[in-house]
Amino acid sequence: MADRVNVFARFASAVSEWSGRPTIFFAALGLLCLWALTGPYFGYSSTWQALASTGATLITFLMVFILQNAQMRDTRAIQTKLDELILTSQGAQNHFIGIESLDENELKKLNRLLAKAAVADGAARGERLEEVERHVEEAMEQDGGEEKRAKAAGSS
Repeated sequence: MADRVNVFARFASAVSEWSGRPTIFFAALGLLCLWALTGPYFGYSSTWQALASTGATLITFLMVFILQNAQMRDTRAIQTKLDELILTSQGAQNHFIGIESLDENELKKLNRLLAKAAVADGAARGERLEEVERHVEEAMEQDGGEEKRAKAAGSS
């Protein structure tokens, strides 16, 4: 079974690398133009239309799985590299390793705690507390607006 997964991973990597090239984009565009140009020859029949629709649907359906596999492996690789940086950095918080497996609410809570820690750290360094709070509020507004700010203020 592991060999099949490895074969699929290699296949998915090759296809995602291949499909992302400009040459492939222009080849697909050329096929689309060729299909459009053959419309008058086939009288714009339902078979002519179904050919393009079916082909596009099948290619899209299969590419979703291939690209998702490649993206998941890339994400895991990046996460592993970040974990290594955390482990090798002096003063880094090792308890942040593996937080990608937390659910959305747990990540939001961690984000609020880090924002509070940033405020406290900024004050300890002599930065103006109001400026730090403004930056935190701006960041929270960008991530969801007033609702998150109200929740963060309520948990203080």
